[in-house]
Amino acid sequence: MKLKVCGMQNTSNIKELLAVKPDFIGFIFHEKSPRNVVEIPNISIPENIQKVGVFVNKPMDFIQNKITVFQLDYVQLHGNEAPEFCKKLQEKSIKIIKAFNIHKNFDFNKLVNYHSYCDFFLFDASGKLAGGNGVTFNWNLLHKYNGKTPFLLSGGIDETMVSEIKKITHQMLAGIDINSGFEIKPAVKDIQKIKNFKEQLNR
Repeated sequence: MKLKVCGMQNTSNIKELLAVKPDFIGFIFHEKSPRNVVEIPNISIPENIQKVGVFVNKPMDFIQNKITVFQLDYVQLHGNEAPEFCKKLQEKSIKIIKAFNIHKNFDFNKLVNYHSYCDFFLFDASGKLAGGNGVTFNWNLLHKYNGKTPFLLSGGIDETMVSEIKKITHQMLAGIDINSGFEIKPAVKDIQKIKNFKEQLNR
């Protein structure tokens, strides 16, 4: 089970997180988010930990600039980006995570056109913000997804949910994306909670 820790910003906090060895570290490039990254964290991240840039309806040149400056391994698209936009990024040898806000009326059929252009989907809860709402969605809805693109589960996940996560049997569940549920304050994570969560998840 892969672990993605999103919304990182603080250099010392990132250094502590590296000892936990998550699979992905997420950096948010969205001005409306309190976790928006402006400066490059002054730290070297090992190659086996993938750097993910999170974007919401940003133009291609903005994304490309952040890929270069931050040496991103993945781009996570958290807005209304069309399959054609994903395709253009893919053609530049960029790995893509496409996020979708899941609710009871969500049409999983609309994901069909994205399959060829995405490495992962990310299923998040619907809320006022593009992400980071700190709420979960009804995980029973996951059974409606029958695609072949693996997905990360997101949305209000905290350290109390390990047993419920382990009950999910969907074959395409590849990992868990955590953020606000493990924060001391926006963009500052409780590293011990993340360590405990990861150990329980993989036990």
